[in-house]
Amino acid sequence: MQTNYWASHWPTEDGGAERQQVAGSILLGEATLTSKLAIASTMVVFRNPGELYLLCHTGGDDGISWVEQLDSLTLETIRRSVDMPGGLTWPGGLAVHANGSIYVVFGQHAHRLSPTLEIEAHQELPQRAPYNSFVVLRDGTLVTKNFGGARPGMDTHFEAASCELVALHPDDLRILDRYEVGQGSVARLSAHDQTAYVVGVESFVGIDFVDGAFVSTSVKQAPYRTADEGYGWDAVIADGSAWFLNNGAGSETFDGSLLEKGIATAPQQIVRVHLDSYVVEKYEVNDAPGGIVANPPAVDTNQKIVVGYDSAAGVVRAYRYAATGGTLLWQINLNHACHPLVFPESDLVMLNDFDPLLGADQIVLVRTSTGEIISRVATESPLQSVLFGAPGEANDLYLCSFTHVTRLQFQGNAST
Repeated sequence: MQTNYWASHWPTEDGGAERQQVAGSILLGEATLTSKLAIASTMVVFRNPGELYLLCHTGGDDGISWVEQLDSLTLETIRRSVDMPGGLTWPGGLAVHANGSIYVVFGQHAHRLSPTLEIEAHQELPQRAPYNSFVVLRDGTLVTKNFGGARPGMDTHFEAASCELVALHPDDLRILDRYEVGQGSVARLSAHDQTAYVVGVESFVGIDFVDGAFVSTSVKQAPYRTADEGYGWDAVIADGSAWFLNNGAGSETFDGSLLEKGIATAPQQIVRVHLDSYVVEKYEVNDAPGGIVANPPAVDTNQKIVVGYDSAAGVVRAYRYAATGGTLLWQINLNHACHPLVFPESDLVMLNDFDPLLGADQIVLVRTSTGEIISRVATESPLQSVLFGAPGEANDLYLCSFTHVTRLQFQGNAST
């Protein structure tokens, strides 16, 4: 049981600080779609049974954020927080802490909210930059960092020279400590126990946080980036390794999808960092130039399968991995870009498939072991989701795009 997050089945983005995206099981059958227009939504999380919270924000250089509590079945709004200051826009984060409060990091601000969405604490963060979410360590400390990539309208090749980790006390959000990483980072943080993990633009970095301070002597680094290769995005911490995808540059040119938006000339790859040695391995997803991702791979530790993708070319590829190395299992063509969901008990992974001709995003459930497409349901979103999903409580799942929140429920009377 998690001691850093609330004891619900999905208290934070990707299900936990390790970003394993593991959603248990789902039984497929007749599908029912419920949709809510929500501009711009990012993610949903659960507190107590039936308590579903949605994070939304506006855009630009003076963005605001707010949280809505939704009916978990109808998606109707039950209550809404006040508008909260943000600043420079990049999608932020939402989590339910073990103390029961709801935390938001968006733009240059962190907020603590009650379960009924009243503000309990607020902290302006040190740098004029968007802070792209946060993780909660085992001791309850929140760790965030500034986003180090290009925003819309900026040079696609921009990479910040450095980024700074900021540790916040959960009671009042006061700053406990700060640590300069020494390289920029675009990816969201990951963590396990008291160790925070940073996918920098050149190296993967781990650092411990002990007794209220970052321990500089604990820092470990794994250089992963080679010539013509793009920087990495969010890392999944699973099976003794960190797993992420390279070639992240270009996502700020999103115009409804990430198709043909990549600028890297090196192959699209899954990057694996062994956490006992910080040795790096790579598994090729697509050897064509111009690859791009903006999210993590999917890892099914039960079957030892990792699923990567290239959102520019619409390629999804899976490997069965061993203690070292991996064997290609399958490859399919899907215009996937969102955070996957892994249903290991059902041998399924949730992906999306954007149809540029129809201008419609589709939720796709794929057999993890074979690549067979088992279910495909069109959503009402005219934009490709590059955001977060979540499993529900009634044989259902959710997916956010910049325009809609979608709930997909299955009757569960058919075999997976």
